[in-house]
Amino acid sequence: MKTINILGIAGSLRKGSYNKQLLLIAKSILPEDMTMKIHDISNIPLYNADVEMENIPVAVQDLKKEIARADGVLIATPEYNRSISGVMKNVIDWASTPAKTSPLPGKPVAIIGAGGRLGTAYAQAHLRQVVVANNMLVMNKPEVMIRYAAKQFDEIGNLLDKKYVELLSRLLSGFMDWIINIQ
Repeated sequence: MKTINILGIAGSLRKGSYNKQLLLIAKSILPEDMTMKIHDISNIPLYNADVEMENIPVAVQDLKKEIARADGVLIATPEYNRSISGVMKNVIDWASTPAKTSPLPGKPVAIIGAGGRLGTAYAQAHLRQVVVANNMLVMNKPEVMIRYAAKQFDEIGNLLDKKYVELLSRLLSGFMDWIINIQ
């Protein structure tokens, strides 16, 4: 069986981000024959079409190459004001342009998130709209929405409730199957 390589992207710049931690946990429980590289988005500038026309920044070029190389993308999104973070939208805006060379169309994507009272329900719904608009192939189930994230992680970043670890494991197995079936 071929190894499935996925790219993890957390839509938060915060050092102690629960969504970055969620990606690290996912990386530690990947199914056999699956690998994940986590991409740091902290050096990606704000999208500006004038900058894009002059010279695409190296950080953006690297992001696009990583997305293109990956068999799928796993996005861990926080929820800010009932939507995705500005930095997550910015990453997608850069990756989507120019449309004729974007690595997003046809790319399998799965969405997870850790947030507040509703987990990341609003952010995930909004993110689905954005990735579908870019013709990415979003996996719909299972959904991983960690509620009350501040209470769900211990001081070193482990998930305290094993049901979330099991749910994340099911999502990763399903994502592997999703990617294999699409290819």
